[in-house]
Amino acid sequence: QVQLVESGGGLVQAGGSLRLSCAASGSIVSINDMAWYRQAPGKQRELVALINRGGSTNYADSVKGRFTISRDNAKNTVYLQMNSLKPEDTAVYYCNVDSEYYNGGSTSRKNSWGQGTQVTVSS
Repeated sequence: QVQLVESGGGLVQAGGSLRLSCAASGSIVSINDMAWYRQAPGKQRELVALINRGGSTNYADSVKGRFTISRDNAKNTVYLQMNSLKPEDTAVYYCNVDSEYYNGGSTSRKNSWGQGTQVTVSS
């Protein structure tokens, strides 16, 4: 199937930067949309940024101009560069990947989630 491994979270002061990575592996045929979500304590999970296979992107209004999503199709990896971080960006960040994978002689579609990585921004 498809496995996702995230890295890059941590503790940073307000105004600082972090870069998150999420690598997909397994019997992957192709990857369509790749996205980052986040969930703060007591809040619903929300979409932060999305990038499709062609490289088109969408961002939540709260992160426009500060965050940049990118992908390396050869490495099946999606990145989130986060600049000018604010305390309200504190959350667990999850990557999400929509893919096709080999499944016993045919292909199947799967939506996969990473394990989550904590981002904490101190004031």
